[in-house]
Amino acid sequence: MSEGVADPMMGSADGERDAGGISARTSDMGGKDDRDATEPEDRAHVLVVGNQKGGSGKSTTAMHVAASLMAEGARVACLDLDAEQGTLTRYIANRRAYCEARKLRLPMPAFEAVKAAASDSRGAAETEERETVAEVVARLSRSADFLVIDTPGSDNSLSRIGHSYADTLITPLNDSFVDLDVLATIDPESYEVRHPSKYAEMVFRVKMEKARREGGNRTFDWVVMRNRLGQLDSKNQRAMDYALDRLAGRIRFRTARGFSERVIFRELFLKGLTLLDLKDPGSDVKMNMSHLAARQEVRDLMREIGLVNTAE
Repeated sequence: MSEGVADPMMGSADGERDAGGISARTSDMGGKDDRDATEPEDRAHVLVVGNQKGGSGKSTTAMHVAASLMAEGARVACLDLDAEQGTLTRYIANRRAYCEARKLRLPMPAFEAVKAAASDSRGAAETEERETVAEVVARLSRSADFLVIDTPGSDNSLSRIGHSYADTLITPLNDSFVDLDVLATIDPESYEVRHPSKYAEMVFRVKMEKARREGGNRTFDWVVMRNRLGQLDSKNQRAMDYALDRLAGRIRFRTARGFSERVIFRELFLKGLTLLDLKDPGSDVKMNMSHLAARQEVRDLMREIGLVNTAE
């Protein structure tokens, strides 16, 4: 079951889909476009934000990625597959309410949410969810350059279905071995990878599902976003660097520097704002050095992922 609206304030793109600050789509570790020759040119680029561990910052990441793309003139749609938790749903509702109360015209994405099917039969529920997601993704993609999907922080069918639509998968990960466990089991002495986690195995399976559904060799670019990185070099950080480097080569992802632990990310949620909105004179948030540093982190992330051009 899906819920949502296409907002008339949704940002629009100027000219070609890679015009302005929007870069060409990339989908392999080297940045090369592996678009299949049969793929329609007007297909939205799907960004999935996924991690099966709660508290990793998925919804904050999804909203800031969407806002960054809208700020560059792209048409953006969002899909919340974690509708039971509903953080992205509330984030966008807060944004709409804040804009209406202050008569602001901040860019707004088209938005829908899909809830878990209510069928008692697991097979029937998954079939219903698969069909619903396919319908919603197709509908949102028709009028968007980018579709950002927020997925549940658990292993369920909606999470797996959502991951299978990715052109770019972003996995926010707090920079600790507690959180790295979602990707692999690490030897405590050597920091070598013992074996990939269930989540990593799931990502591999949905890559194969995507290839079967879309044909050709299309999979997706997987970016592990390292949040809460320490400012100073430490033994733990060096060990994390080593383990992630070894794991990246084994299960095919690349890393990008994410967001620091900043209170501002949590404060902005209630207003539905992102760090890209604070330059608007209608917002009542006074910019300080912490805001500027956090906004630069968002811009750096988008450049590292490869979704905006490096020029300011």
